Amino acid sequence: MPYVNIRIAGTLSREQKRQIAEEITDTLERVAHKPKSYTYIAFDELPDENWAIAGKLLDED
Repeated sequence: MPYVNIRIAGTLSREQKRQIAEEITDTLERVAHKPKSYTYIAFDELPDENWAIAGKLLDED
C-alpha cells in the first residue's frame, strides 16, 4: 500500500491538491502497478515561518 506524504510551504488550493493526488496516484499505478484504491496521500501545509533555506526563514524578505 503506497503512502505518500507531501509537505509544502504555504498552501495549495483544493483543485491543486486534487490534481497532484490524481497524477501521483496514476504514476504509482502505471509504474509500480499499484491499484489506485491502495494509494493514500496526505498533504501537510506548513506556514513559511516553519521552513528555512540557506539559513533564512521563507517569510523573511
